[in-house]
Amino acid sequence: MDTNAKILTVPVVTAVAAASSSTPSGDFRRGRDAQKAEELARYRLVIEEGTAAGSFVYKTLDSTTGEVIRQLPREEVLKMTQSGDYSAGGLIETRA
Repeated sequence: MDTNAKILTVPVVTAVAAASSSTPSGDFRRGRDAQKAEELARYRLVIEEGTAAGSFVYKTLDSTTGEVIRQLPREEVLKMTQSGDYSAGGLIETRA
């Protein structure tokens, strides 16, 4: 990976729909929605410049632990693209 790559942090914003106060479960639902929003607010999207020109790596990070939750493209695909014999669409052998 390029050591001079710029890393951008994009905060994840979620909207919490408030439950109607006329329903019996209104307070419970509002509490669950707030709890879910707090949980989701822990995650951050980080976009890194890839090794190939014009390529990017998208990572979802847990801001509390620093753990990578999801990465696109996956690490295995990045390793394949760095090998000399890889070409786009070359993951599956389609010839008989």
